[in-house]
Amino acid sequence: MTDSSITLRKADAADADRVEALLKANGLPHSDVRLESGRFFVASADAAVVGIGGVETYGSNGLLRSVVVPESKRGRGYGTSLCDALEDRAQANGVETLYLLTTTAAAFFRRRGYEEVERERVPASIRQTTEFADLCPSSATCMRKEL
Repeated sequence: MTDSSITLRKADAADADRVEALLKANGLPHSDVRLESGRFFVASADAAVVGIGGVETYGSNGLLRSVVVPESKRGRGYGTSLCDALEDRAQANGVETLYLLTTTAAAFFRRRGYEEVERERVPASIRQTTEFADLCPSSATCMRKEL
């Protein structure tokens, strides 16, 4: 593993194509990227994009979504650093419990302290998001973490 320190910034309109393409290339929901301005973040290291992710805040609950590291940057700790930064940002914005859906990374998130939870036990504010209601399959693993 290399040094995985990152800089996190809000994605802006100039990032929309990159964010959308990276999500699409990795089979993650991407159709609402341009509609959800300000919810996506770009992680960089040494002037290169090393990941993107989103956080939606609904009072004390939040939704971590679409966390991805480009294949060429994987295995260097960037995913962990990105999740740390997104969780810190969520907590700074008053989020106490963070939820997510995943079809491929349950083991990664379990190691980060997330636990599986039935979708029906998730607060309505999170269940009613586009991610939960429309974009992620019902077979996705639902998880939560107290921050």
